[in-house]
Amino acid sequence: QVQLVESGGGLVQPGGSLRLSCAASKFTFSTSAMSWYRQAPGKERELVASISSTGGVTNYADSMKGRFTISRDNAKNTVYLQMNSLKPEDTAVYYCNARVPQRFGATVNYWGQGTQVTVSS
Repeated sequence: QVQLVESGGGLVQPGGSLRLSCAASKFTFSTSAMSWYRQAPGKERELVASISSTGGVTNYADSMKGRFTISRDNAKNTVYLQMNSLKPEDTAVYYCNARVPQRFGATVNYWGQGTQVTVSS
């Protein structure tokens, strides 16, 4: 059973920082692309950032560029999201996503349970 366990969320003031972690297990982490998504109340889930299996390629949603940094440690089976200069509109539940390769080029998506990030004074 694939497991993705997020941690590091919480309440932070505008302009503050948080570092989210996602500990992965029960699949081959080092060959899987990883992403962070978020979902605010009443809104659809949106991509925050993604990172390739080796960490060599990263992508960010436009509103996160320059503020958020995704990284991974394949030795620890963990992906991180460093969030700086947080804004109230960053308030959401943040989800870890694993895109696990299967045979014949297919992939399967797995999700963590989410961690709440609240940016408020």
